Parts: sequence; C-alpha cells; structure tokens
Amino acid sequence: MEGESSWISDCFGDTGRGIGQFDSFSELTDEGNKDLDVVSVDLILPDDLLERILAYLPIPSIFRAGSVCKRWHEIVSSRRFLWNFARVLSQKPWYFMFTSSDEPAGYAYDSILRKWYGIDLPCIKTSNWFIASSCGLVCFMDNDSRSELYVCNPITKCYRRLAEPPGLKFSDYSALSISASRTSHGYSITVVKSKQVPGNFFQWDLSIHTYDSESRTWVTSCTEVLTGWRGGDESVICNGVLYFLIYSTGGGAPENRHGLITYNLSGRSSHGFLIRSFIPVPCSLTCGRLMNLKEKLVMVGGIGKPDRADIIKGIGIWVLNGRVWDEVARMPHKFFQGFGEFDDVFASSGTDDLIYIQSYGAPALLVFYMNQRQWRWSQKCPVTKRFPLQLFTGFCFEPRLDIAP
Repeated sequence: MEGESSWISDCFGDTGRGIGQFDSFSELTDEGNKDLDVVSVDLILPDDLLERILAYLPIPSIFRAGSVCKRWHEIVSSRRFLWNFARVLSQKPWYFMFTSSDEPAGYAYDSILRKWYGIDLPCIKTSNWFIASSCGLVCFMDNDSRSELYVCNPITKCYRRLAEPPGLKFSDYSALSISASRTSHGYSITVVKSKQVPGNFFQWDLSIHTYDSESRTWVTSCTEVLTGWRGGDESVICNGVLYFLIYSTGGGAPENRHGLITYNLSGRSSHGFLIRSFIPVPCSLTCGRLMNLKEKLVMVGGIGKPDRADIIKGIGIWVLNGRVWDEVARMPHKFFQGFGEFDDVFASSGTDDLIYIQSYGAPALLVFYMNQRQWRWSQKCPVTKRFPLQLFTGFCFEPRLDIAP
C-alpha cells in the first residue's frame, strides 16, 4: 500500500529514538524507592485493562500516551487497541480548515474539546481539489487534470493512489463521493462526469463511474444525455444510493435553478431513467451542499431572494424523507451576518449529527448540532487572513485510527 507505515511512527516521529529515555515506572529498580509508599498504576494494571482505559482517551491524548514509555507505545500501536478504540468511544467529526493561498496544511477542529490541531494532509497539493469523506477516509481528486486520485486517513497519514477513472480529464464538471464500510473497511468511490454535447449548449453527456476497493477497478454504470440540465460538483452516497445536484442550463424560473437526481448504485440504469428520479429542491437556492448524516441525505442551501435568485438572504437545512424535503432549521440572522450576499459564499459539510458551515471570506466556523437544534460558533481558528482576496475552505471528516485505504 502506498504511504503505508506504522501510524504511531508517522505521528510520533522516529519512535526508536527517544523511547529509551522514557523507561516505565515498573522497570525501575527498588533502589531509591524504598521510602516510597506510592505504587504506579503501570505496575498493577494488566495490558488488557490498561488498553481499555487508554481507549477512552481523545485522539490527541493517545498520541501523547504513545510517547510515555515503551509499554504504552506498544499498546496504542496494536491492532487490538485500535479495535477497542473504535468500539468503546464514538469520536465526533472534525473540521479541517485551510486557505486558498497556502499549501494544503491547516488546522482541524475538535468540537468536543473545542480545540484546533495543526495537521499536514498527505496527497493533496492545492486547496481547490475535489474532496469527499466517509468513516475516517478522505478522497482527494485533482481539480485541473483529474488525473490524480487518492484515498487517505488524515490522522494516520496512510494513503493509496487509485487508478484514474476513464475519460475523466475531458469532463467539464465532476462530482466526487465516497462511501466506506464501518465493519469491513471496504469502500466505493463515485465520480459523476458531465460534459457539454458539442454544438449544443442545452444538452450534456452525464456518466457515473464507480470504483470498488476490493476489485480495485472502475465501472461505468450509467450514461445519459440530459437536456436543459448539467451535472455539477455536489454528490453524496447514503445507504447505497447516490445523490447529486443538477443545474439548469436554460432560462427557467428561479425556483428551478437546481434539482436532485438519485441513483441506486446496486442496480443498473438504462438510458432515460436518471431524469425520472428528479426531485425539486425545497425553494429557490443560490447553492446547495449535500451530506450524509447517519445515512440520511441532508442539504444545506443558500436561500435566494424572490426577485434576485443570485442573492442569498439566508441559509437553511433540510433532510430528505422519501421524495419530500423536511426543513430542519434556518440560520438565525445574528449568525448569518457576515456570510456575504452573493450565491457561493459558504462551504458546508457534516456527518454523524454535526454540520459545519464556514464563510469563504473569513476563518469563522459555525457548528449546527442536529440533535439539539443548536447553533454555536467554534473557537477562533489559528488560520489568519494575509491577503485581501484570500479565501477559506475546508471539509469534515471522522478522526479514526482503525481504518486504512
């Protein structure tokens, strides 16, 4: 596997250098300790019990625990510990933020501890790459040539470069999505490719390409010509169903600028079936962001003004039930201030029960808690604005130690 190495070594550095400096208390001789009545926990706890205790630590503390002594290092590096860690504690998703002018190194926000951590991402070279995540894995695809495609775990730095999907570099628009299994750790990746039919602005060739991690092959499962609609860059997989937004190429009514297409990845569609699955968006939108929250499709959308569909007047959250959109919440005005007026003014992604919404113009990050229906600003991000036109972007991912591409 490309980039494969011990995650503990990658994160802690050269563990062979310095581990000897941290002898555990149990390895000390009794000399010099005869007058002490204190007994180290490390002396009395068996490995399996110590393993369970350490598994309840947050990820940053596990990194530090691995540097305490040789015994702890071996415990947190073991496969059994990784299994226990994934089983006993559900980690809330983190949000990684970086700027358009920097190399793709930035900060990840932990909503539980309300802290930011500096992380260097493997594989990705610029911040405008396509990004999708699922169950601890993140997929990166080159936005320009579309010839580079990687899957990685941003915590352990393990990664794999995938074969290029057929004909992708010749598409005008592409949407990337990934779905990983929590049990088998296998994953599938889809790319929705959209290309204008030569000489016809209203017709677009749309195709769906699927990658399977077990066979390591791409399959083109669907091709279709859409009239009056094209694909874009928003897609997500929920419960084996691919959802992606399509955009009007005609001069229709403002409420018909966007639409949603559904596609069952386990089946095969013949020509003409995609447009039959069309679901209208709940209202006139300036933009829409799709995400999977506990296998339910959720959309965060910019709500357009009735007389100016390209001007945003608010941000709403909807969940799809069957073919009906149920409104979950609208961002209160006190939070909405500062997001700007025109259509593409925010990035948004989420998983589990958290939705992150970030302004492109500033490093402000707003968190929406689905279960409590609460809005809360994150702690201030260390990323700073250095240029007047500098943009900020980011993505949500699950911090996991037990999964690798």
